[in-house]
Amino acid sequence: MEQYLLLTVFGIVIGVFGTLIGAGGGFILTPILLLLYPNDSPETITSISLSVTCANAVSGSIAYGRLKRINYRYGLFFSAASIPGAILGAISTYYIPRRVFDLTFAITLLIVSLVIFVRIPKEISISENYIIHLSSRKLTAGILLSLAIGFVSSFLGIGGGIIHVPVLSNILLFPVHIATATSHFILAIVTFVGTVVHIISGTFHHGVRRAVALAIGVLIGAQIGAMLSSKVRSKVIIRSLAVALYLVGIRLTALYFSGQ
Repeated sequence: MEQYLLLTVFGIVIGVFGTLIGAGGGFILTPILLLLYPNDSPETITSISLSVTCANAVSGSIAYGRLKRINYRYGLFFSAASIPGAILGAISTYYIPRRVFDLTFAITLLIVSLVIFVRIPKEISISENYIIHLSSRKLTAGILLSLAIGFVSSFLGIGGGIIHVPVLSNILLFPVHIATATSHFILAIVTFVGTVVHIISGTFHHGVRRAVALAIGVLIGAQIGAMLSSKVRSKVIIRSLAVALYLVGIRLTALYFSGQ
């Protein structure tokens, strides 16, 4: 019982930070699960992380929807593009050894963190009437990138927010606060698909109790994170994301080479 209570508290922290930066929290949760449960298979870890990230994304999207920050038009475009990749990514976890999975995850975090730090988007004032119009070239790029993000995020169990936020803000030039909200909306759809794949395959039942305990926490934390988002500057959000990714990536890399 104590274990599940601690997981719920941890879920609140994940919900706050994950929603604040639009990443869903999977990038924090997955490495922690890898450390806490070294004997679990990659598919069990990713099924727990995806389901909890889904709960976080749904809760955060509701909050962001009330704030009118979600761009539903492009969110639906990129969600539809991500779904095929998410299905393939969830299935692929069955065919990779745990140690290879750990190293792949660590390298991904390090690369993404460095990319975010290289180019931090400028502050752009936003309002409820802020209009985003993508050229056909940028829309095509966004769709292709979303397909790849869907695969990587579902394969690693991180939901994709850590990649979608910098893509939306740096490449497609969404204002950061709209990018984080729209990313959360995309997360809600894509992680749901990935979770369903794990449920159908029978993997999810191995971690369902842990997932429920964590989900209770993130549902609460996501609401807090969405409220705090309007009080935090864009650059602070992006830098926080990059630092967190880098530290976790370093930790997992060190564990891999130490043989743990």
